[in-house]
Amino acid sequence: MKDIYFQALAGGALLGIGAFLLLYLNGKIAGISGITYQAIASITSQNSWRWCFLIGLIGAPLIATRLGFSLPDQISAPIITLAIAGLLVGIGTRMGSGCTSGHGICGIGRLSKRSIVATLIFMSTAVVTVAISRQML
Repeated sequence: MKDIYFQALAGGALLGIGAFLLLYLNGKIAGISGITYQAIASITSQNSWRWCFLIGLIGAPLIATRLGFSLPDQISAPIITLAIAGLLVGIGTRMGSGCTSGHGICGIGRLSKRSIVATLIFMSTAVVTVAISRQML
C-alpha cells in the first residue's frame, strides 16, 4: 500500500516539474487539450514541440511498464459509456477554455483566478457525476 503513495507523490512531482519546465524554458502552458488541438489543427514546423510532447505523454506509460510499474489491466466501463464520457469531456473542455491540466496544474500554479474557478467547477462536476453514475450503474 505504501507504493501507491510513493507513485502518487512521484507522479504529481513529475507533472509539476514538466509543467514548470515547459513554461520556464518555452513559455508554453501544458494544457493537454490545447496542445493536442493545435498539433492536429495545423501541421507546421512550429508544432514539432507539440508532437514531441504528445509522443512523450503517450510513451511514458509504456516506459513505466518496462521499468516494472504496474498499470490497470482494464477499464470496466462499457465502450459506449467511455465514448459518451469522452464527448462530454471534450465539450466541457471547449466551454471551459481549457482542461484540467491547463487550468488545474498550470493555472492554479500561476494563481490564476479564472483557472481556480474553472478547476473548482471541473471537480464539483466530477463529484456529482460520479455520485449519480454510481447510483445508476
